[in-house]
Amino acid sequence: MSNCEVKKQKMEESALEQLKKYTVVVADTGEFNAIEEYKPQDATTNPSLILAAAAMPAYKHLVEDAIQYGKKLGGSEQEQINNVMDKLFVSFGVEILKVVPGRVSTEVDARLSFDKDGMIERARRIIALYKEAGIDKERILIKLSSTWEGIQAGKVLEEKYGIHCNMTLLFSFAQAVACAEAGVTLISPFVGRILDWHVANSGKKSFEPNEDPGVKSVAKIYNYYKKFEYKTIVMGASFRNTGEIKALTGCDYLTISPKLLGELSKDFSKLTPTLTVKEAQACNLEKIHLTEKDFRWQHNEDQMAVEKLSDGIRKFAEDAVKLEKKLKEQLGK
Repeated sequence: MSNCEVKKQKMEESALEQLKKYTVVVADTGEFNAIEEYKPQDATTNPSLILAAAAMPAYKHLVEDAIQYGKKLGGSEQEQINNVMDKLFVSFGVEILKVVPGRVSTEVDARLSFDKDGMIERARRIIALYKEAGIDKERILIKLSSTWEGIQAGKVLEEKYGIHCNMTLLFSFAQAVACAEAGVTLISPFVGRILDWHVANSGKKSFEPNEDPGVKSVAKIYNYYKKFEYKTIVMGASFRNTGEIKALTGCDYLTISPKLLGELSKDFSKLTPTLTVKEAQACNLEKIHLTEKDFRWQHNEDQMAVEKLSDGIRKFAEDAVKLEKKLKEQLGK
């Protein structure tokens, strides 16, 4: 690259810098170094990310501290392991909050996805652990699976306890409507996993960003929320490429992996908002209300959403089991 080209790039803004003007950028990782490098507003984690990070030597001390915490509290092996898991997730969250100015999302065990009371209890436990660490609940988003039970747990946590929720594994419009009606703080529709399903189940193996079914799903949800003035934040998640991200410029939040953040930081193409409140308010969507029966039927009618929700819960649960197994081995030492 010539000196002139280098100077030109320095004068121009990267796609990442431009994106931050229209959208809150969130880091989808448990790695602190990546968060520090790309300077997102918020960060989000899940069992899969924590499992990967916990295996790294740099974070060994967090695992050891969580093990000691579990041993100190005592109880049955399962009670100890639950305490170790919660402590580990919170410890990662505390470290992440040292390098992001905003909030961190911490996930409730996916194995509780159909247990409303269990999710509420675990969420309150996580918030209590953050409080012990000196972190105010305003800086935390509790991640819950977007099952009917998860959405209703989110409603109770928001209304009764003032605990902000991030509804994850969201694939259908019915899920999005139910979340808005429940008044949760934020939803995470999974763009890339929607694309994956369509690639696997249709004759079409590639999509232009604006025709990407995951992008179109998030755009519809954004337009619906803005048209009917719901306060719930739309945070696109699970991206497969930067084209999907750029096609959602203007979305409230986007949570992005370090790999794609890196690509955006080296991309100097011009971005313009594709989603705006003004255009959303002019769209022709009609307001709907969903009872539990309506929700279950409409969600069930979306084959992709049914399959991806159940698949996502299973995968997060599998990674939670793997993490538990590793922690149990250390707990017994």
